[in-house]
Amino acid sequence: MYDPLPIDRLGIALRYLAAALPLLLLSLLLIARPWRPMSPGEVQSVLTDVALGVLALVLMRWRRRWPWPIALATAVLTVYSFSAIGAALACFGSLAMNRTWRQWVPVGLAFWLCVVGSTRWKGTDQMTITYGVAGVGTLVGAALLALYLRGRRDLAAVQREAEQAAQRQRVEQAQLEERLKIAQEMHDVLAHRISLLAMLAGGLAYRTDLSAEQTRETALAIQENAHQSLNELRAVLGTLRRDGGMEAPQPTLAHLDALFEEVRAAGQQVEVDDVIDGRELLPTQIGRHAYRIVQEALTNARKHAPGSRVQAELGGRPGEGLRIRVSNPAPSGAPAGPGGRLGLVGLAERTRMAGGTITHSVDGGRFVLDARLPWEA
Repeated sequence: MYDPLPIDRLGIALRYLAAALPLLLLSLLLIARPWRPMSPGEVQSVLTDVALGVLALVLMRWRRRWPWPIALATAVLTVYSFSAIGAALACFGSLAMNRTWRQWVPVGLAFWLCVVGSTRWKGTDQMTITYGVAGVGTLVGAALLALYLRGRRDLAAVQREAEQAAQRQRVEQAQLEERLKIAQEMHDVLAHRISLLAMLAGGLAYRTDLSAEQTRETALAIQENAHQSLNELRAVLGTLRRDGGMEAPQPTLAHLDALFEEVRAAGQQVEVDDVIDGRELLPTQIGRHAYRIVQEALTNARKHAPGSRVQAELGGRPGEGLRIRVSNPAPSGAPAGPGGRLGLVGLAERTRMAGGTITHSVDGGRFVLDARLPWEA
């Protein structure tokens, strides 16, 4: 069974106009006929024909709600009314368009019998044959047109469903990509904080020469970093629940100085050579990626070469791109701790998202990470 599609007002008006053509034709024939007084029987016949034609037009209103009964009722009216043929054809076409052949074929046969039967009591055998042949051609044509329109409608419905499915897939893909970005943001934030906590806790565990004040300061630094970790984790998870774009934390290149001071306060030795020209012109998104790349590079250095001196070199200008080079003594043996080399994978993915390139190598006993990000003039 097919659900009929809604029709606009223009479509409704055109359907009723087509259905009223036989009634209009009958009116024109009456007007154009040579004038002579009509007998009471002729007047009654004309009035009956017109009344039944109007009734058929009224019944068309419910053809989509009860297609089978209305199509059969309007077909029966054609036995006594020539002007009802238009409405009967419209109802039959609607039935063929919205229902299976098991319903419209019997109605079509009954329609044809009614048309042929109308000539048996007011026409000749020749007229009966003519009406029969014309009725077959008209009904077959109406059925073919209805089936064609049904095919067009079904094809349009399939195309709409395909477009909607494609749109849903695009939305789901965009949501998945956004969640991956959020997951990467979460990794960068937590990896940085937890590595700082590990460094501070390691200092408390292995250094016995710390005074009470130094021990207190280190414990306070651990507490502060733990609180910051929880706050940043809540911010990232809140963004994930809202299904929105990345919000806080959103550090940029302007926050790098604070990052360097933070890791130095935690005990990491970092030397910075910053020669960026026109840093205020750097796009915010590129600045965010640059911050995360430096942060992850420092985290990797703490993980794989704890206690070593790290060198961070930053340079670039609009039109030439942004250069980030972070190096530390190359670790010996296997990577320290679980998740070895996963940080490099995350760095490569983040750089790719920013439209840049990243390489890493060992040069002169130092592990060198070199990233290039685009910076248009």
